[in-house]
Amino acid sequence: MSARLLAILLVAGPAGLLAQTPPAQVVHSSEFGFSYSVPSDWQVAEAQPTPADIREKQSQEAKSEDEKKGIACLQIALTARRGDPASVIVAMALPFDCFGQSMTERDLPGFAQGGSEGLKQSFDLSEPANATYSLGAHNIWIERAKGTPKGHPDTNYTIEIACGLLKKAAVCWMSMAADESALRTFEGGAVVLDGDSFPVLVPPNAFEHNPGP
Repeated sequence: MSARLLAILLVAGPAGLLAQTPPAQVVHSSEFGFSYSVPSDWQVAEAQPTPADIREKQSQEAKSEDEKKGIACLQIALTARRGDPASVIVAMALPFDCFGQSMTERDLPGFAQGGSEGLKQSFDLSEPANATYSLGAHNIWIERAKGTPKGHPDTNYTIEIACGLLKKAAVCWMSMAADESALRTFEGGAVVLDGDSFPVLVPPNAFEHNPGP
């Protein structure tokens, strides 16, 4: 899988979500083998399709049939929103049975780094940092950067992407955090990955394991 495909998949999901308001409900589990916890003061929605206009635009820009298939298969498993300016958490999954092939550990760096490249369509990014860590048998690749929406230089976000491989899908959790509290919420969400439970998605020492260039 190319980094370009992964960038398209990630930008296809979060684009436009800052302007949306999910219904006020709390749903955490996913058919793809994971769950993720969000506090009750966040507005949470699950299992939304990628907005049709975004999916159509990305499909038109795809340069291969694999890219088109990836866009068609992408699922937004969870969307959560809080505050004004809005902080947003998104969980996205690429089901292997839909895409027709699995990913390997070698694809993880491209999955996260490609996401950052895709976000440059909507954000001006600075101060990027990446690292790897493990949640049990699951390796997670994470990236963090400062971001301002294009055309809105006075609005500042911390953007963080954590990606891993499950038995049924590749999954990325993304945060567009408008404040430190929202970033802590994203990182501190409890997760279950293929039946294994972990108290937080991102451990406090995650960025100490920087893989380097």
